[in-house]
Amino acid sequence: MAQYGSRLIVPIDVKKKPWEQKLPLHNRWHPDIPPVAEVKVGEAFRVEMVDFSGGGITQDYTAEDIKHAEQSIVHYLSGPIRVVDEDGTPAKPGDLLVVEILNLGPLPGDEWGYTATFDRENGGGFLTDHFPCATKAIWYFEGIYAYSPHIPGVRFPGLTHPGIIGTAPSLELLNIWNQRERELEENGLQTLKLCEVLHSRPLANLPTTRGCVLGKIEKGTPEWEKIAREAARTIPGRENGGNCDIKNLSRGSKIYLPVFVDGANFSTGDMHFSQGDGEVSFCGAIEMSGFLELKCDIIRGGMKEYLTPMGPTPLHVNPIFEIGPVEPRFSEWLVFEGISVDESGRQHYLDASVAYKRAVLNAIDYLSKFGYSKEQVYLLLSCCPCEGRISGIVDSPNACATLAIPTAIFDQDIRPKNNKVPVGPRLVRKPDVLKCTYDGNLPITKNPSTST
Repeated sequence: MAQYGSRLIVPIDVKKKPWEQKLPLHNRWHPDIPPVAEVKVGEAFRVEMVDFSGGGITQDYTAEDIKHAEQSIVHYLSGPIRVVDEDGTPAKPGDLLVVEILNLGPLPGDEWGYTATFDRENGGGFLTDHFPCATKAIWYFEGIYAYSPHIPGVRFPGLTHPGIIGTAPSLELLNIWNQRERELEENGLQTLKLCEVLHSRPLANLPTTRGCVLGKIEKGTPEWEKIAREAARTIPGRENGGNCDIKNLSRGSKIYLPVFVDGANFSTGDMHFSQGDGEVSFCGAIEMSGFLELKCDIIRGGMKEYLTPMGPTPLHVNPIFEIGPVEPRFSEWLVFEGISVDESGRQHYLDASVAYKRAVLNAIDYLSKFGYSKEQVYLLLSCCPCEGRISGIVDSPNACATLAIPTAIFDQDIRPKNNKVPVGPRLVRKPDVLKCTYDGNLPITKNPSTST
């Protein structure tokens, strides 16, 4: 009899720690992390995942777990998964691995998530110089919809997706990553002017044995020590895909990943119920445990055929993504613009990061007129289905970035009108997000013209 449905290859018990799972998880990229499962092309299979923190961030109504979050463990991934063709021949370096998302969602019985900002001294975020305190909002799921008691008056459908999906790097590619990121971390503050405007630190997260989990490789062995000192952190997206946080990679999407090692050895995790473009608060989607149902194919020689290297070696390529047909439908949007001028009034040259920061700050200040705290709006814009765009990148000296917010997610009309912003008891949004004090001494950026 033919088998229908997806074969479960990586099960998760949310009551257990990541290293206690039946198939141990990992939180680094390295070619020598052994696969935990094997699939054939055309086979439908199911992968379950813990949230990125492995249960370290809890459902408790406190932000202390965010303030003291252990950054060295980010992110716990399921895999690696070895992919072979119908004849049992594995994917080879130079191939393209095609990963199709058939279905996805939260793990049954664990239908909740959280959005947060890290403390400025412990991770920070895009606007950490404005919002240095650790904050958290808990979200609950009603089918496709999410709502939060910490951000009242808002409800929206989630565009659920994996934040991370990527293949294992070769040793050559791993060395390229570590060399360029170490140079950035050591010299960036002296050479990059953007560091004066964006305040997330460190500039790069270099290999460290602290918090390192390497799947089947036993901690404390000489092999573990060697790999842990070399293995790349999972925080940025790179040539292998990884932490790209593309919110539209939902049902029906396909990811075309370059293959660097035999079997491809792809991993996935960091499930999001919903996310805004940019994930601006850093811990900024609705983070959750979840599952993916997937199907793979192999395009032999696909890297050379379809991916043009943008760098000095054939390894300097990037994945291709095909967006699926299932998305929430919104017809009305309020759009906020930003340009390459920072909060001090200083002009920057075609800087899209400064422009997007300005657009987000404009949106936060505007929406805070409707009964929300700015911390509530910051978290909301990080996780609701808002659309970020680089609208102009050629008109010197200003790049133009925009942030479009679907008006239907609010229970009130947020458009400008001739009469004043509505006031009244209904618009007093209580409670606020969960929040800790900021105990550091770094200066906080203030916009002299902003509303209080």
